[in-house]
Amino acid sequence: MVSKSNRLIEAMISYDGGDPKRCQHFIKVYQFAKMIGEREGLDDKTQLILETAAIVHDIGIRPALEKYGKSDGKLQEEEGPAPAREMLVRLGYAKDIVENVIWLIAHHHTYKNIQGSDYQILVEADFLVNLYEDGCDQEAIRHTRDTIFRTQTGIRLCNLMFGLES
Repeated sequence: MVSKSNRLIEAMISYDGGDPKRCQHFIKVYQFAKMIGEREGLDDKTQLILETAAIVHDIGIRPALEKYGKSDGKLQEEEGPAPAREMLVRLGYAKDIVENVIWLIAHHHTYKNIQGSDYQILVEADFLVNLYEDGCDQEAIRHTRDTIFRTQTGIRLCNLMFGLES
């Protein structure tokens, strides 16, 4: 039996078809989010919301590019909820899960007043991937760790991955 997450991953790969970099990105964010959430002891529902949001967090890139020719973080937050809602409903996600995931998509590039472990972990997982993919230098990585990261697991992964001192 194929898991719900794997069905969603396949739907997102189809959605982002022709753009393997974007597919690779969300799969890496998903895996980091899953790991951090599990290590931080999230309850099952919050873990499901986190993992689902990690898979679809950048779904707004394509519609933003089509509408505006660019896909900055704010446009992703604006354009992501509608296609995410359609996909999640089609795949049979419960209404409360869909609403929580949509909220996370609409805020995943907003870094002030992060509240909720799922929100915090999604942001950390996305940064772990973006810091690498964007080729950030040690100073930028340290600054991001010190200003954004809050979970013990996220901080540890950032330190280990980028060779930073604790």
